[in-house]
Amino acid sequence: MFCEAFETGRCASCTRLHQPIHIQLADKQARVAQRLAPFGPVRWLEPVPSRERGFRNKAKMVVAGSMEQPTLGILDAQGRGVDLTDCPLYPEPIRATFPALEAFLTTARISPYDVPARRGELKHLLLTLAEHSGEMMLRFVLRSREPLSRIEKHLPALRRALPDLRVVSANLQPEHKAILEGDTEIPLGAEETLTMQVNGLPLHLRPRSFFQTNTEVAAALYRQARDWVTALDPPALWDLYCGVGGFALHCADGQREVTGIEISTDAIASACRSRDQIGLANVFFLAGDATAFAERARSLPPLVIVNPPRRGLGAALCRRLREGESRWIVYSSCNPDSLARDIAELAQFRPVEARLFDMFPHTDHAEVACLMERRR
Repeated sequence: MFCEAFETGRCASCTRLHQPIHIQLADKQARVAQRLAPFGPVRWLEPVPSRERGFRNKAKMVVAGSMEQPTLGILDAQGRGVDLTDCPLYPEPIRATFPALEAFLTTARISPYDVPARRGELKHLLLTLAEHSGEMMLRFVLRSREPLSRIEKHLPALRRALPDLRVVSANLQPEHKAILEGDTEIPLGAEETLTMQVNGLPLHLRPRSFFQTNTEVAAALYRQARDWVTALDPPALWDLYCGVGGFALHCADGQREVTGIEISTDAIASACRSRDQIGLANVFFLAGDATAFAERARSLPPLVIVNPPRRGLGAALCRRLREGESRWIVYSSCNPDSLARDIAELAQFRPVEARLFDMFPHTDHAEVACLMERRR
């Protein structure tokens, strides 16, 4: 895939862009297979590829430059803005918003945050696209509340320019740190959720909800988990680190008891909304820490789905799963290194089937789903 920003050195994020996409996929498959090889024979299903371009449903744009000439993209080594509005990873509906957003920043007199000087207000623009509807969520990440009145004053004009904007909010991130967002979210409109259709199921995202960046590949990941659960047919399961309920909702059939656990109360509210909209019985979502929930439980269900952050499950949760009653684990991992470490900790389980999902083509990132069975 040709990328002008990569060829001219403006951006080097896609470290594998020089390789054909099929070579990238084969290399990833070989690496993750080698990582899991010490744990015995694993049946590897055909890897799930991604589109080469236009696959991202999110744009995380650093705002730099000036009010008169803002840049949307990344920062260079000196902290200056690098324009990436032509990035081919963004689908056309996202790319089409950038001129209107740049004009809005100038009209509303919102100063980009200058990292070297530590002054200015707007740090990031975060945009999420619901591909089935074309609707979008826009978040302004601000250093303070100072620009809020001007944003609200000019927001009607921005909505007229971008009629597919459904959810708009401001996030406050006052610290001079390389973190994307802060703890305070301020709605800037009546709508607070963006609906993503995945395999025909509505998943409702709030501004701070986590959702996979590649909708098509995420849909394949959910289908794979559903296929494993359907074949095993457990009467009950847990979905730990459930987020907005993607795995739990895909694996519910109205009869099976499904319990989803997630630390984010916003995500749990979204999962409950999806469950009620679909009309699923025997599906329960609870806000709380996954490890604490598992350790408090008197017994574990026959199957547990885990989708932890990059750091993995950790020793305590691995120990509880290892010593519990569950027969199967479905492990969705965004980090093969922590996956391998956790499999080693889960010594009573063996990986029997796995699949690579190319969530982030042109990079070394590998998403892996693994079915594990308790050793007899």
